[in-house]
Amino acid sequence: MNAVILAAGLGTRLGRPLPKPLTRLRNGQTILGRQIDYLRRHFGADLCLSIVVGYKLEMILEAAGAHASFVYNEFFDQTNTAKSLLRALRLAPPGGVLWLNGDVVFVAPLLKELPFDRSFVAVNTAQVGEEEVKYTVDGDGYVKELSKTVVQARGEAVGINYVSADDRAALVHYLERCGDNDYFERGIELAISEQGLKFSAVDISPFGCVEVDFLPDLDRANLLAA
Repeated sequence: MNAVILAAGLGTRLGRPLPKPLTRLRNGQTILGRQIDYLRRHFGADLCLSIVVGYKLEMILEAAGAHASFVYNEFFDQTNTAKSLLRALRLAPPGGVLWLNGDVVFVAPLLKELPFDRSFVAVNTAQVGEEEVKYTVDGDGYVKELSKTVVQARGEAVGINYVSADDRAALVHYLERCGDNDYFERGIELAISEQGLKFSAVDISPFGCVEVDFLPDLDRANLLAA
């Protein structure tokens, strides 16, 4: 299993002096440490993990140690997650790729429910605000729209995604077309609208999952991690 954690960003919205993935939860874990622990426990020796680094990369490298390889986004302060993911997909071994935003707090059983036989976007059906990436689906349950500007959204994309081996080259192509400030969801949306790629919307609402952007998110993540 190829897995990627996107941890290059500045994370300014949380207002902390360290990379957001290194935010410590009340149980003593960092967000990144929790992600690595759950991925290693679930996939075992089959896990090939890489972490995209940029902002204060030395801290990320020290925290992750020998548990991962690293991809450097030297333009971390000028680009968004589309370009970080693009770098990781270009370098990952052949096969499908699971990727996570470096600020996602989730529970371990969630990984058992993800369908790695097809490309997917993990979603929930909560009400969401302007800052969240929202989605709609078509009549067959595949993602139709995926961005912060979606109207009449079904819910939120939670920052856990998978591209199959068959779809990976196409996603790379559309990530290459994204602008520097685009989120990776723009690449997915282009691949869907222009090439007809199918990304299942996998509802993980029962498991709880929090992207930590602001302090109230961190409060909710701490409840999940208790």
